[in-house]
Amino acid sequence: MLKKFFQGLKRSSHEDAGSAGRLKEMVSVLRARDIMRGITPEKLRLILEDLGPTFMKLGQIMSMRPDFLPQEYCEELMKLQTDAKPLPFETILEVIEKEYNRRWNQVFSYIDEKASGSASIAQVHRATLITGERVVVKVQRPGIYDVMSKDIVLLKRAATLLKVISRSQDVVDFNMILDEMWAIAKQEMDFLIESEHIEEFRHLNHDVDYVSCPEVYRQLTTPRILVMEYIDGIPIDDFKGLKAKGYDLTTLGRRLGENYVKQIIEGGYFHADPHPGNIWIRNGRIVWLDLGMMGRLSNRDRTAIRKAVLALANHDTFEMKTAVLALGIPRGRINHTVLYQDIDTLMAQYGNLDFRSLKMGVLTHQIMNILRVHHIAIPQGLSMFARGVLTIEGVMRLCCPEVSFVEIFARSLEVDFKRNFVWREELKKARREGYLLLRKSMQLPEQISDIIRMTMSGQTKVNLDVTGSEEPLRQLDKMINKVVLTVLCAALLMGSSTICTTNMTPKIMEIPLLGVLGYMAAFVLTLKLIWDINRSR
Repeated sequence: MLKKFFQGLKRSSHEDAGSAGRLKEMVSVLRARDIMRGITPEKLRLILEDLGPTFMKLGQIMSMRPDFLPQEYCEELMKLQTDAKPLPFETILEVIEKEYNRRWNQVFSYIDEKASGSASIAQVHRATLITGERVVVKVQRPGIYDVMSKDIVLLKRAATLLKVISRSQDVVDFNMILDEMWAIAKQEMDFLIESEHIEEFRHLNHDVDYVSCPEVYRQLTTPRILVMEYIDGIPIDDFKGLKAKGYDLTTLGRRLGENYVKQIIEGGYFHADPHPGNIWIRNGRIVWLDLGMMGRLSNRDRTAIRKAVLALANHDTFEMKTAVLALGIPRGRINHTVLYQDIDTLMAQYGNLDFRSLKMGVLTHQIMNILRVHHIAIPQGLSMFARGVLTIEGVMRLCCPEVSFVEIFARSLEVDFKRNFVWREELKKARREGYLLLRKSMQLPEQISDIIRMTMSGQTKVNLDVTGSEEPLRQLDKMINKVVLTVLCAALLMGSSTICTTNMTPKIMEIPLLGVLGYMAAFVLTLKLIWDINRSR
């Protein structure tokens, strides 16, 4: 598999001479990490960090997809560091002046030379506008788009990389992961999109007094520069600083959980990377930072998630199975009996578990693992949801371990149901459905009569899908193939024997050539038949 990987990379480098240097760099990293001796979750993380921004971003995306990688790999990849070596300050000024097409001091009266944050795609500096407002300037690394696009080309040529990472034989198309990663990376490399994310987030949370996000200076924001207000706050994991300011950590944790649940349930638009560095506290309000990676859930996804939580609360395996099927898209035939058994086993783990001790992120990953085993594809929004919930639960366990995220989630679902429940609308819906049921009931005798008439005339067709019938049918198919092979061998022997009694030319050792070829074909097919019979035993 590794040989195929390197061959795929070499084909890419020959087609694009500019990527030859990058190929050598990648190969040297793989050799330095001794990949030929096998791969472990930690080694994979270190390799991706050494390979640079494209592969770090790839690892971050793959950590959100337990349907593609085993759980231990996903957990390790979530540790990927986003810190990068800062660019020289002169380079930052060059980017700013090129983007604004004027001197930097015509826009800013001051820019801090020391970067306050440096990631794989951009770095951030504190600054002051010539009008006096304190801001932060997010500047994209020059050439990052070209570097990542070349890496994507190389990776698409060597799509067998995922099989090197995982021993699983039912690996999904790795190109889909690359396409997803590239789409997210391109969004993060366009700061106009991030500014739109911030505006939409602010609009959806305008009614929450204790939540805010930075103001964007739209007139100074371009695809490669993002200017936002400076947030003078305290990170949520700075417990000493928060306590010194008189904040109650339990209240902050509960509000954080309630707001994140609101983002998921009401708007379906949520922060997909809610680690402590992106959550600050200012004047008693939770300020969400770095909204470049946002998740979005459709109404169908949110309904399925609601069903899954309620099914777990009621220990309803059948309802949980319905919710699980609604969460994904089947890629083939599903064995419903085995799926039901797997879900029932999952539910049994939580049979006597108190809701307060339940970990929503772990449960979500378990459900996604069931989807992976049964070849059910997972939409991008759901994978981001799994990562986000797992991260926010970790933050809440740090700052307020006595507050249960899943309890907040269940209570919010109940409140959401009561808020959206209107007796008058429900009665109208019941009347409408009752009327439709009555009409269909009146048509039932006529439909039964049609079925009987078609059956008597031989026109009835019945489609059956018998669960568990795949293996017997497969065995029957193999048996028929062996019978066909046997008949073919007999026909070749009889035909060749008949030809040998003639004077057909050309001949080999006085035997017609066509007869010899027939004997040889029959001999080969007989050996194959014997081999298949012994292997099946």
